[in-house]
Amino acid sequence: MDLGIKGKWALVGGASKGLGLGCAQALAAEGVNVVMVARGAEALQAAAQAIVAAHPGVQALPVAADITTPEGRAAVFAAPGGPGKAFDIVVTNAGGPPPGDFRQWDRDTWIAALDANMLAPIELIKATVDGMAERGFGRIVNITSGAVKAPLQVLGLSNGARTGLTGFVAGLARSEIAARGVTINNLLPGAFETDRLRTTLGGLAQKQGKSYEAIADGRRQNVPAKRFGDAAEFGAICAFLCSAQAGYITGQNVLADGGAYPGTF
Repeated sequence: MDLGIKGKWALVGGASKGLGLGCAQALAAEGVNVVMVARGAEALQAAAQAIVAAHPGVQALPVAADITTPEGRAAVFAAPGGPGKAFDIVVTNAGGPPPGDFRQWDRDTWIAALDANMLAPIELIKATVDGMAERGFGRIVNITSGAVKAPLQVLGLSNGARTGLTGFVAGLARSEIAARGVTINNLLPGAFETDRLRTTLGGLAQKQGKSYEAIADGRRQNVPAKRFGDAAEFGAICAFLCSAQAGYITGQNVLADGGAYPGTF
């Protein structure tokens, strides 16, 4: 299927590895130019070069910055050769806050989580959504977490911050921008093979006094698909939500978790 987005510009956060990289790769495969942002300059540069090599004619511009800061966002919008703030597609994605016990978190810990996983995506949306509406096309996909629908006790910081973003998006997606070709959706990953998953499972293993493999195997068995997800398949879902064909999908929370969530709705 031709997704109808060739030649457009996308901003992808956390794009040096994991789910962000999977999204950048999938968009580039559709002919989308990507501005890739992450904090690790070396890994980011290598990822951008690999995308250009795999998809000649597509631009992949790496910006080594912290997207959760005003300075980082300014660097993204000022990227040489990029579209400024005239992005057609924005994929917000920042590393989740660490697991732990809420009794050990102070106000600064909570503010850091909100900055990274709620307020930073809102700032990116604020900077780009009106331009999208003026041009008559825009796709915003927020990578959040399956924990929004099925919270995990040790991910309290993520549960709170990402649920706040979800509530904000629910209202904005149904505003006047919906009639101007702009969609906003959240993409909720379950258990995917990422550094984030390995960190979370490692924390559980330590807390429960078990081996990492024992915890990982137990988690796989709780997924009807009996496996963890792959970043490439996640990226393909993201690319479809950014497609011309997905223009009638907005304000949704798309759960990709191998069937782990047990609810009907």
